[in-house]
Amino acid sequence: MGNRLSKLYTRTGDDGTSGLSGGQRIAKNHERMNAMGTVDELNSTIGMMISKLDDEELSTLMTAIQHDLFNIGGEISMPGHSFIKADKIAGLENQIDAFNGLVEPLKDFILPGGSEAAAVCHVARAIARRAERDVVTLHQAEPVCDTTRQYLNRLSDLLFVVARIINLRTGNPDILWNKELA
Repeated sequence: MGNRLSKLYTRTGDDGTSGLSGGQRIAKNHERMNAMGTVDELNSTIGMMISKLDDEELSTLMTAIQHDLFNIGGEISMPGHSFIKADKIAGLENQIDAFNGLVEPLKDFILPGGSEAAAVCHVARAIARRAERDVVTLHQAEPVCDTTRQYLNRLSDLLFVVARIINLRTGNPDILWNKELA
């Protein structure tokens, strides 16, 4: 592959617009740009989480998810395209079920925290929920593939249970919400 990004600045966005993959220019605060930005933020946060993991299985899983998120960003950048297939959602569900079988059932809410990697995973979970909301907002204006919205919904669930798995594997207990302190 040749040098696709030979120049990092183009000055074309100085007028408050950004280009989509098809060449169309839209406002930087357009719903589409908000959704792409939040997916990028989520991808970056997962990258930070990976840097704090000492767990090959989880690092491999999260890297694969980063690739999916990059594809979702591309999909959002190309209206009418779909890159996330139903098997990706089934894969997330299978992983959620497998990991959820390894942790104690919850009787109370848990607070984000534990190890540093788990805390970053909880941040990623919250960003995944925002990404889903941003994609739903975009979908209300312009169609977004159902599987993309479903993927982001399942991803937030997976990130929740991954945070619990990280804490389990690092010997950090879940921090239970104490309603008496509220």
